[in-house]
Amino acid sequence: MYSRFQWFFFAGVCLKSFQRLEKIADCVTRSESRNSALVRLNGFWEVFDKDDDVLIVISADPDALASAMAVKRLLRYRVRNVTIGNPHEIRRLNNLEMLKRLRLPVERLQNLKPADYTKKVLLDSQPFHHPTFEKFKFDAVIDHHPVTEDWDAKFIDIRPNYGALSSIMVEYLRAAGVKPSAALATALFYGIKVDTQNFEKSSLLADGISFRYLFNLANRNLVRKFELTDLRLSELKYFKTALNEFKVRKGKAYVHVGRVWTPDVLVIIADFLNHVDQFDWVVVSGVHGERLVVIFRCDGYRKNAGNFANRIFGKLGLAGGHKEAARAEVPLKNFDFPDSHEFTTQSLINMATVHDK
Repeated sequence: MYSRFQWFFFAGVCLKSFQRLEKIADCVTRSESRNSALVRLNGFWEVFDKDDDVLIVISADPDALASAMAVKRLLRYRVRNVTIGNPHEIRRLNNLEMLKRLRLPVERLQNLKPADYTKKVLLDSQPFHHPTFEKFKFDAVIDHHPVTEDWDAKFIDIRPNYGALSSIMVEYLRAAGVKPSAALATALFYGIKVDTQNFEKSSLLADGISFRYLFNLANRNLVRKFELTDLRLSELKYFKTALNEFKVRKGKAYVHVGRVWTPDVLVIIADFLNHVDQFDWVVVSGVHGERLVVIFRCDGYRKNAGNFANRIFGKLGLAGGHKEAARAEVPLKNFDFPDSHEFTTQSLINMATVHDK
């Protein structure tokens, strides 16, 4: 099963992308739309009937969770029932803390019967982004990632130039005259912060307007709690391994931490080591399941982590990312050695050195 990272990587490489895609009442627009937020809202509402049971499908992260909450609020009193479904187990502590504190009801898709729902909505994703999504016929798709082809829905609103889908959902709520509750405002505020990386990633003025609108409505102390909750007590052992085992070569810090129960801990370790002033690059690897997962970090100044990751691992598996952050996932069977224990920090250095330019 491909991860969300894998499908988003493919979206830019294997599928033809358009600047945007909008479909309202069978009218398709692939360029900048002049439709107002109210026109889009009414087009979205027209998809549904009073007796509909609606399934909202997401790949759970803060932006997707917040957007699902917003759509559920928009459909209140307009449909019979709304259920939020997610294809995988939610393990990341930030997301679990968000679910717990805001009391978000999210079901596993595997436990739901698609036939029980008369309408289906896909948020913050597209049908080809996850194998599970391909099994559904969606009535509405709202997203902010690069547009993919060979699928259709009654209503489509995809705006890749937006930094967060939560920003788009704020526009829908305001067009509907709905003031978000503290819980919904907090979720949307956090969703924008996460997906724009506190506006360090590419975003629009519209993202800033939505963020400012939510500023006094959201519980910012709770958002801070979400942000700080990212490490389990049981995961401290990986930091011990990383600090004992890391090696530095020409300003690049490398470490292989062995088998991990979630790749998220590799991201946390890489971000932690990236704070060290003498490290121009950080490369952290670990084994999850039957895959080697490698996280790359740098400052992005005259460097490109995505290109570096692709040079090293592109022929063995999936690799890519941004200038300052990248990731690779390689099936262990693609290496010469079958046993994951044979991969070490020195193995990581050797592979990187061959492709270092």
